[in-house]
Parts: sequence; C-alpha cells; structure tokens
Amino acid sequence: MRSIQSRSDVLKAINHAEAKLAGKAVGRPPLDSHILFSGSSEVVITHGAETYRLRLTRQNKLILTK
Repeated sequence: MRSIQSRSDVLKAINHAEAKLAGKAVGRPPLDSHILFSGSSEVVITHGAETYRLRLTRQNKLILTK
C-alpha cells in the first residue's frame, strides 16, 4: 500500500509529468541559442560516431543536417 504524500510532493509530481508531456527537458534549464552559437551561424555536434551541423539561417530558423 502506498503512503500518503505531502501536497508539495504531489504538486512536484504533477509538474514533472506535465513537463514530460509538453516535451520539455525535466530538471535542466533551456539553453539559449545565442550562447550555443556564440556569434557564429553554425555549430558542429558529435553524437556517437555521427557528426551533425546545426545552422542558423538568415530567417532566424534552425536547420540540423547529418
């Protein structure tokens, strides 16, 4: 049988579940793209043995290519 949780524990669990459903990273603050790009228009990302390029377009859109 489960024990009764405090109200704050229940609210934390609800917030955690809502964040997961919304596709947000739980427990990590968002990373600002200005920090990620640091004045350039392209970032190279390695993931395992693969290399990806994240580019910032003139229209301020992001494009990820392999």
